[in-house]
Amino acid sequence: MPGRNRVTPLGELVADPGRGLVYGNRGCLHDVHGRIRRRYNGKLWIACRLEFKDWRRHPLLQPGRFTELFFLDEATALAAGHRPCALCRREDYRRFKELFGASGATDINERLHTERVDPGTRTHRLHDARLDDLPDGAFVLHEGAPRLVLGDSLLSWTPAGYTMRRARPARERTTLITPPSLVAVLRSGWEPTAVPLLHPSAT
Repeated sequence: MPGRNRVTPLGELVADPGRGLVYGNRGCLHDVHGRIRRRYNGKLWIACRLEFKDWRRHPLLQPGRFTELFFLDEATALAAGHRPCALCRREDYRRFKELFGASGATDINERLHTERVDPGTRTHRLHDARLDDLPDGAFVLHEGAPRLVLGDSLLSWTPAGYTMRRARPARERTTLITPPSLVAVLRSGWEPTAVPLLHPSAT
């Protein structure tokens, strides 16, 4: 039975047999039996390579260690509020920090935390935006479900890939899932080198 460590664009943790194309963590979220007990633990939320050097974590969900999380792609990780790891994705992180306009990791983590977590409910914080203004790779909540913005289309997200494609409505307000600071990074032409921005099913 798959563990509940796949991450949706809304930052929720779900059980699915696939592992996606991006790996990451947001602290230790599980108990000694491997059961997820919290949504996050701290403000350091990172997105990593699936493989780095010869490092291998086995088994997963070790007691007292960080909870291994898996994302469909970088766009999903950004929507959930994760940023590139400064260790296994050093070059990506350096460029990201420049585009983000931050002095360092602490500044990035603090700013993102205010944008991704609703202080009242501790759930994923949503934002208002103009749908026309959003860059490729951003996620919106459209008709009650997460949709990827890509060109003149909105794509439905699933843990296994993108499915239904529909036209992007013009001149509408929308509910933005991706934190605004990360939308600005996408708008600047973000193209990661260590992980795929979009799962192949998007194109």
